[in-house]
Amino acid sequence: MLNYPQIDPVALALGPLKIHWYGLSYLVGIGLCWWLAQRRQKQSVWTKDDIDDMLFYLSLGIILGGRFGYILFYNFQSWLENPLILFQVWNGGMSFHGGLIGVLIASFILAKKRGKTFFQLTDFIAPFVPIGLFCGRIGNFINGELWGKTSDVAWAMRLPCDDGRFYQRFCEYGQQWSAPHHPSMLYEALLEGIVLFILLFWFSVKPRPRMAISGLFLIGYGCFRFLVEFVRLPDAHIGYLYASWLTEGQLLSAPMIIAGLIMVFLAYFYKNNKTEVK
Repeated sequence: MLNYPQIDPVALALGPLKIHWYGLSYLVGIGLCWWLAQRRQKQSVWTKDDIDDMLFYLSLGIILGGRFGYILFYNFQSWLENPLILFQVWNGGMSFHGGLIGVLIASFILAKKRGKTFFQLTDFIAPFVPIGLFCGRIGNFINGELWGKTSDVAWAMRLPCDDGRFYQRFCEYGQQWSAPHHPSMLYEALLEGIVLFILLFWFSVKPRPRMAISGLFLIGYGCFRFLVEFVRLPDAHIGYLYASWLTEGQLLSAPMIIAGLIMVFLAYFYKNNKTEVK
């Protein structure tokens, strides 16, 4: 068994101003995605100015969509009781599915502004997204959130009971360490981040029919997230939606898988979709 390293979620404190690792992880992820997009810009239909606009529009989509999505999907009742929690991003609370909706809206606006199609943009950015997801999941780990069920696997982690983040949910009175738990956020970092990144970059090296890369992203993320949810604990205030297995994350990921399958099918078999793009 492993012990969770007691990492201070605050990276830097300047008086009342506190900079959290969670926020920095998002900045690093967005920065890496922008750098990779710059590297592949010459092999695409996009200009350097387009890439800079993507950084602005898509960052807004991620942050606004992610936060609003978290409130809507996972914490709506608490928001009704205290609307100010919408702005307390340092405590965590970003929804991938909300961020995805935000990115799709931003992509639609930017593609229209640049005179390109929606899928030209989403096919271009899809291979970079897993890097941002990886950084976000590392931020979850440092924040000490999104733990999995108890387990006896060799890499399961015990959580320190003297840390207020874990005491109420994971510890019994008098315990020094909790029972070992699956580090499910690290599973997601591996699958949604590294594995999906390798898969999408390998797939996008050659020209593909429009929608195919975007569809593969939806399938890959949806499947990986759906699987990890079997060992990841649901939010305490939500619990399981059905019996002891269906979670909010699975409910939101299933439509992604279905939509991705439809998009890949249309990309390869719809007779009017013959345009191949990188």
